[in-house]
Amino acid sequence: MALDISRHPCFNMSMRHKYGRLHLPVAPSCNIQCRFCNRKYDCVNESRPGVTSAVLKPWQALFYLEKTLAIQPDISVVGIAGPGDPFACPQETLSTLQMVRDHFPEMLLCVASNGMNVSPYVQDLAALNVSHVTITVNTIDSEIGSKVYRWMRYSTKVMRGEEGASKLIEQQLAAIKKLKENGITVKVNTIVIPGINDNHIEDLASCMKDYGVDILNCMPLYPAPGSEFENVKEPSTVTMADIRKKAKAFIPQMTHCARCRADAVGKIGERNREEINQLLKGCCTGLKRDSEKSNVNSIAVASMEGLLVNQHLGNALEVSVFRKSDDGPTLVERRKTPPPGKGDDRWHELARILHDCHTLCVQYAGKRPIEILAQHGIEVILMEGLIETALNELFNGRCVPVYMTQKVPRSCGSGCGGSGGGCAG
Repeated sequence: MALDISRHPCFNMSMRHKYGRLHLPVAPSCNIQCRFCNRKYDCVNESRPGVTSAVLKPWQALFYLEKTLAIQPDISVVGIAGPGDPFACPQETLSTLQMVRDHFPEMLLCVASNGMNVSPYVQDLAALNVSHVTITVNTIDSEIGSKVYRWMRYSTKVMRGEEGASKLIEQQLAAIKKLKENGITVKVNTIVIPGINDNHIEDLASCMKDYGVDILNCMPLYPAPGSEFENVKEPSTVTMADIRKKAKAFIPQMTHCARCRADAVGKIGERNREEINQLLKGCCTGLKRDSEKSNVNSIAVASMEGLLVNQHLGNALEVSVFRKSDDGPTLVERRKTPPPGKGDDRWHELARILHDCHTLCVQYAGKRPIEILAQHGIEVILMEGLIETALNELFNGRCVPVYMTQKVPRSCGSGCGGSGGGCAG
């Protein structure tokens, strides 16, 4: 259906007092460590990107959205802006967007990203009718970029210095080009950092004009406690006004940005209501899915002998389906999995086979099946250990014990400021 994209309060200043936006915090991991960033999940008194009071699973996000709309029906836009990067967590991002589109077809959808890993998913965004994408571009000069970023992860490679900054800029510009080719409105956010890139904004604005960017949002640095730039002074309003005036000669400026949190709800500039904060926290702690399409008491596992989760999804000829009962997890049936050789169709077919399951526990699975199953509302948990132990936790709204997931490869940069080389333990 045709969407009224004029209702987006971030891209249309005249709508900021009429419509609100809702950010769903479903993307905890990041593939870049910016020197100005410190992702801190639990401070309700800070209003800045990267901050949220909770991180939601996609199905929790849908439930949260439904309940929030009952409280604040003026929401016209649902966005994903972290607290990490949406495309460092593509399965969570795309699954969430798909669920929102299915349940609220008239809702505007948008995402905000650093741009490193956007290009592979532009076609998915277009298919979901995502109308607006924001890319944070802080420089088009790799030497300046080496001062802004500590490290970045491209595919499986950790990069630093000018090499890393150059790769990031290359990926950002490629993403913008591809987004515009697919008819998606693009906003660029630029963090103005005194002594680093404040004399570079005109060059950046000129470049963004050449790439067809629709609007530029120059944002003053927020000296986040715990970040490398915590002692850098925030640029003054006079300085920001001068920078925006110069940039406006090249590209329209956004001047009403409130540096929104990753869990922001309501009109721009308004603080989240306390009842919304409590709802968010409630939705991430043990809440079960509320969907007519699924039986929340069903979980599938891949096991070689029926006692342990110990099988790679690609090698599993069948999966066991368990349901919750008064006596604990109960095996109800074993279902054959689709044979190899069908590409993506294999995983779409598996999703249909597991139509009544909200979770699949396996020892390991590739990136593509995880993404496709997530699009169907099935979360894949990578783990090893006793089926009964894991399912007792999951059926009671808790997470799988950490020791069961320690051998599973984990994404780096989730809630830390590490080296980018992977997590210890």
